[in-house]
Amino acid sequence: MLFSDRMWTVPEVKDISRTTRVEDEKLKLVSEGCAPETKDVRHESKDIMGEVSKTHHAIQTLDKTISNLEMELAAARAAQESILNGSPVSDNLKITQSSGKRKYLMVIGINTAFSSRKRRDSVRATWMPQGDKRKKLEEEKGIIIRFVIGHSATAGGILDRAIEAEDKKHGDFLRLEHVEGYLELSAKTKTYFATAVALWDADFYVKVDDDVHVNIATLGATLARHRSKPRVYIGCMKSGPVLAQKGVKYHEPEYWKFGEEGNKYFRHATGQLYAISNDLATYISINQHVLHKYANEDVSLGSWFLGLDVEHIDDRRLCCGTPPDCEWKAQAGNICVASFDWSCSGICKSVERIKEVHRRCGEGENALWSAEF
Repeated sequence: MLFSDRMWTVPEVKDISRTTRVEDEKLKLVSEGCAPETKDVRHESKDIMGEVSKTHHAIQTLDKTISNLEMELAAARAAQESILNGSPVSDNLKITQSSGKRKYLMVIGINTAFSSRKRRDSVRATWMPQGDKRKKLEEEKGIIIRFVIGHSATAGGILDRAIEAEDKKHGDFLRLEHVEGYLELSAKTKTYFATAVALWDADFYVKVDDDVHVNIATLGATLARHRSKPRVYIGCMKSGPVLAQKGVKYHEPEYWKFGEEGNKYFRHATGQLYAISNDLATYISINQHVLHKYANEDVSLGSWFLGLDVEHIDDRRLCCGTPPDCEWKAQAGNICVASFDWSCSGICKSVERIKEVHRRCGEGENALWSAEF
């Protein structure tokens, strides 16, 4: 990250009364013969507002460009430091520095486990395009979708061979250099973003669970609205209690770091689905070895952005309930990005129910292929 201590000072001008340009123009008199008249500035006022809007957009674009350059410089410095220390440059950094990569809108990583074959098949049968359609999605819409999984503790064992066979059939996996385990989700999240940003140059990187229903076109349109912003973190923001009691679900061993007992976590996106911009994924990739992991993956991700200049975007369409909630919203013209049951942290009995959710709350296949991002 780069910081600048440059300051600009505006020289003080004495004995001159300041007025805005519009006010000056209103006061300006145009003499025609002997009858002075006030100049009409309504048209010029509109021009000024247009220029202000253009300037604001230019500043946003410049801010994003500067941020991208800062990230590239940080990556180059990290590579140089590795060389000076005698360590090999990571493959991720090598790939990141390569030029000529295609630009994508988003990479959607579906978090999955060895035991979730039926869940994956249910996703393939509903909202995730298959075969040539998935390739078309990548080529025409710039959207990458992969199931994300690491390796078993016994490399090359029966679990890994089963995934390899499944991948050979469908070709829709992203394999991570990571040992799978529920208590290792924070580490898996870091590795996913670092790997994805190295493989694909995208505006956004999305993480979603394999028991959540997603409307891809609606997700793409939602993210595209924030393209001009350099550092965005999008999801359903929450602040749950820090659970100090051992043995309970979501127990936080480091509860004491969050203040007195009974305190809540800082605001962060719920883990079922969230998205981060390219700059933030690059930041995670560069700093992955020093980013602290808390027990809960969504808390860990939120903590990594606390000290950064990041815009948190709370969009409740990313956490609709299953029917009738998402169905009512769709009928009202407010299609949900993602649907699941809070009580199950995903769709309850998703293998049996996701087809019904897709039928009642899906945006329709034509919405995806006709979408312009």
